[in-house]
Amino acid sequence: MLNLLRKDFIALKSSLWMTLFYLAVFSIAFIPRSDFSIYFVGIYTAFASVSLVTMIDIKNNNHHFLVTLPVSRKHIVQAKYITAILFMLFGVLGSFGIHWFVKLAFPQLNKPDYTVLDILVPMGILLVLTSIYMPLFYALSKKGAGIINAVFLIALIIMAQPTAFMMTLLNENHMMSSNLLFMAAAGILLLFIASYYVAVTLFSRKDM
Repeated sequence: MLNLLRKDFIALKSSLWMTLFYLAVFSIAFIPRSDFSIYFVGIYTAFASVSLVTMIDIKNNNHHFLVTLPVSRKHIVQAKYITAILFMLFGVLGSFGIHWFVKLAFPQLNKPDYTVLDILVPMGILLVLTSIYMPLFYALSKKGAGIINAVFLIALIIMAQPTAFMMTLLNENHMMSSNLLFMAAAGILLLFIASYYVAVTLFSRKDM
């Protein structure tokens, strides 16, 4: 498992700067313009990084190589999900760190106070997106990866404003109760676990 994770980061070595580039570009694009930029920057950076990993896999035919090794397909999928989680953490925590700095350095932007919820909410959204994206990636692989990435990119752009509106509504009406958050977290975790098993099943049946 550790070797598979190392493989992902070795394959990404020449492109890791792109994740920092995503973080910088999305920060510049959203921080001055949106009260919910902390969500957008984290989500866009993390998901763009996950898409980058999968596209590099396809470009280098990594899966075709890995299935020839004495490694189970379950572990290959497992490593990809862990890699996705690491990029989620990078995107969300990187966004949180930048927003914390911006709030201190540029008080004229009137950024709101940030809490742990501002880490948990984008993480939850990313887990849902990844839960949908990964099985599609393993189902369509090389033939449909470009289309999947384009569809998700368009969906993220379209859903940006409705998501901001929904978050505003929830905050204004104090609907973010502990019970609701617990139920949402449990549902998202179950979806993520189910997604993993679906991806394993799809990849195990795939003729490489």
